[in-house]
Amino acid sequence: MDKRAIAQKAESILEPLLEGEGFLLVDIDYKWERGGWTLRALIDREEGITLDDCARVSREFGQVLDVEDVIPTAYRLEVSSPGLDRPLKNEKDFITYAGRQVRIRTREQISGRRNFKGALLGCADGTIMVEVEGSTVFTIPLSFILKANLVIELNRL
Repeated sequence: MDKRAIAQKAESILEPLLEGEGFLLVDIDYKWERGGWTLRALIDREEGITLDDCARVSREFGQVLDVEDVIPTAYRLEVSSPGLDRPLKNEKDFITYAGRQVRIRTREQISGRRNFKGALLGCADGTIMVEVEGSTVFTIPLSFILKANLVIELNRL
């Protein structure tokens, strides 16, 4: 099983566990890092999560992964909050965080650039609108997005 298939299988196991507790799976990734393989799950819920929430989900998820024998080698399991620079993964995320500052990297160039930082204006019909440098609005298809994150805004804390 390749790393993408392992992440997808782990996701199919974790999502029902999270839904029962009122959590949302923000992202899941399985990759080689210094020292070995790591399965990293980012979880959230509307009122936020605590360290105890992460520990509880990690215990339950780890037990199910072991029983199902999803990962054939030794690995580290990390369950954490998405943090202040939360990744944006799907159309719902871009709708939810409209009005916030975002950083986006695209697979392909749009108007000669692949990196965008600015205000997320909204999302509709599979495209997002980002206002960069206070005046230029870029329309970016979701399929072009390689990586997108919220920008940490200290005045929002």
